[in-house]
This record gives sequence, C-alpha cells and structure tokens, in this order.
Amino acid sequence: MIDRYTRPEMGRIWSEQNKYQKWLDVELAVCEVYMEMGKIPRESFEVIRKKADFDVTRILEIEKTTNHDVIAFLTNVAENVGADSRFIHHGMTSSDVLDTAMAMQIHQAGKLLLADLQQLRGTLGERAVEFKDTPCIGRSHGVHAEPVTFGLKLALWYEETGRHIDRLQQANEMLRVGKISGAVGTFAYVDPEVEERACAKLGLNPAPISTQIIQRDRHAQFITTLSLIAATLEKMATEIRALQKTEVLEAEEYFSKGQKGSSAMPHKRNPITCERITGLARLLRGNTVAALENVTLWHERDISHSSVERVIFPDSCITLDYMLNKMNKLIENLLVYPENMLRNLNLTQGLIFSQGLLLKLTDKGLTREDAYQQVQKLAHSIWNRKQDFETVVLASEKVKQYLSEDEIRSCFDLKINLRHVDTIFKRLGLI
Repeated sequence: MIDRYTRPEMGRIWSEQNKYQKWLDVELAVCEVYMEMGKIPRESFEVIRKKADFDVTRILEIEKTTNHDVIAFLTNVAENVGADSRFIHHGMTSSDVLDTAMAMQIHQAGKLLLADLQQLRGTLGERAVEFKDTPCIGRSHGVHAEPVTFGLKLALWYEETGRHIDRLQQANEMLRVGKISGAVGTFAYVDPEVEERACAKLGLNPAPISTQIIQRDRHAQFITTLSLIAATLEKMATEIRALQKTEVLEAEEYFSKGQKGSSAMPHKRNPITCERITGLARLLRGNTVAALENVTLWHERDISHSSVERVIFPDSCITLDYMLNKMNKLIENLLVYPENMLRNLNLTQGLIFSQGLLLKLTDKGLTREDAYQQVQKLAHSIWNRKQDFETVVLASEKVKQYLSEDEIRSCFDLKINLRHVDTIFKRLGLI
C-alpha cells in the first residue's frame, strides 16, 4: 500500500525491523529452551541473550552475497554474538524461523484488524439505532419493493460485521502456531519438546504435524477471511454509492470544507471513499486466489509460496486496516436525508403496498391467482400515471365486493409494514 495510507501500528508490524526481530525472538526462545535442558551452558546463553542483535542494512548487504535471507540474518547475528553463536539455530531449518515468526506477525496484525472490526461494528450499531424508525423504500432488482427503515440497512451490516469478528478470531487462532521440527518436519536433530517449550514462550501452539513448513491451508483461511471482510465493506460502499445518486440522494458521504469533487465540474460531490473501498476489495480478492495457489507445493515443500506471501500478507493486512478505518469514519459522518427517503418512498403513489392488498383479498376467500390478477391489473393501470393507488383501489367495484373502506385503507398503513422493526433490533441486542 501507499505509505500515506498506512497506519503506523500496522506498518510497523510488517516492517523489516519487526520481521527480523521476530526471527531473533524465535532463535532466542529455542536457545533458552536448550539452556534449560542443559544443552547450552548458561554463561553461553547469557552472552547470546545480551549480544544477539541485527542491523537491517548489514543483513541486506550480506544477502547480496549469500542470496539467502536467513543465512544473511544468522551471519549478522553471529557477528554480534561471537563464538557462542555456534549454539544458535541448532537442528533448525530456515522455515522453522520464517513460519514461526510470520505466525507471530500475522497474530499481531489480526489483533489490530479485530479492534478495527469491533470499532466499526460499534459505529454501525449506534447509527442503526439512530435511524431505526426512519422509513425508506426497500428495493429489489433496483426497483421499489416495500418499505424498510434506514436503521435496518445499518443493522444488517452490524450483524454481518459480528460474523466477521467470529471468522477473524478463528482464522487468527488457526495461524497461532509455530514449528521447530527441522528440515522435513521429522525432528531429526531437534527434540519435539524443544518445539513445544519454545512455542509456549512465544505465545504459540506447536503445529501437530508439519513438513518443512506450516501447511498453507491455514494461511489461505486467513487471507480468505480478510477478503470476505472486504467484500462486506464493498457491499456497504456500493449501497451508499447507489443512495448518493443525484436522483436518489438518500445518503451521502461527508464532503469536507475545501474538498473538490471534479477538476472540470465545481458542483460535483462524489462518493470517492466508497469507490476506493470498492476497488481495494477487488485487490484483496486477487490475493485470495494467490493464497489458495500456495496450498499446493511439491513434496515436503518448495519455495514458490514465499515470494507470494512477502507481498500478499503485508498488503492484505495494511489494505484491510485502511479500508476498515475509512469505512468507520464514513459511517460516523454519513449524511442521511430522511425527507428524501420519504419522497422516494412515495414516488409510486402507494404501489408499494400491493402485497398487503393481495393478502387481504385472499383472507376474504379469493384464490391467490384471482387476487393477484385483480391487484396487478389495478397497479399496472397507474404505473406510468400520476394517480394514487389507494384512491384507485377505493374506487374499484371488484375490490369493494370483498373489502370495506377501512379494510382497504388499512392496507396502506406504513406502520403495518414496519411493526416488527423493534423485534429485529431486540434480536440483535441493539435495544
């Protein structure tokens, strides 16, 4: 992601400095376990603990010769530690360090993303309650259907965000694993107890079984979860974009003082944040494909996944972090126009109440087919005319054979359509 869009907290997690620090944390945890087991002299461990350090610039310089990042890192650490560096990386392979350290980075990033999601859910809940009883038209196929409230739209997103919190917690836990099992995962030169105790020190669980790597279905689940979250953000953004159309204008992105909408047209107020979120969701979906491709590797491992992950994990976490924070601010400051919602709701002159009339007629004994035909005929007669549907129905002799004037008028009562809104909000724990 572009630097100016990166929050410092998330950017630091994926910095080279933090990556190498996590590598060092893994190496030190294993050395400490070896010391506790009597396989490294305590004085040697103290030297390692005090002197083990690295310099990113020096590592990159060494890597120009070794063409191997872990060896370059170990060489640089050895330069600082001296002779006792012979105890570092004993019985381990590069992926013991890489995969275990990356799990720690992902877990750090996952916790930040969880906090983002919880913040967004809180904002959605607050604004859902604010507009709980604000009527607007519900649409299917983009066409007016029946009344809803704007609060229900927000409440739907609130509940969906809650599911994403559960998914992300599960995906984050799925990747809270490390492996210190050697070249092909057989513990040939490192005891399983070392893995168990080192992982515990690092706040990880040992992978029950591994090859040279932690298996990439875990990583694919995490990236897929981020993509799912992004899809919901895109869904929200798309709805807001549609509601901001000039002809609709039921809701609108906040337009700050001094902001410009177009280089050519000074009047423009565009949903640019929503459009940006929509575009970034496409990017994350592409990363999901790459993560799924990484599940299949040759035999006990190849390295084709490595280059991919160096891009998709930082980019996906940083991108989603940005998207979540942008959406939270967008919802916080969203401009809502109840008067336009009511105007749009009344555009079809009462046609949106046709189902109530249909059901009332079937309650009086008409077959559904006959009732549907009668109501549809009346509705279509005013589809392109400026006539009030209730007035037309009240004048229909066929309808009046079955329904009184009060019964007809009751079909056009907005409160009937929205009488269970409070029940839905109670189900969600919002009231």
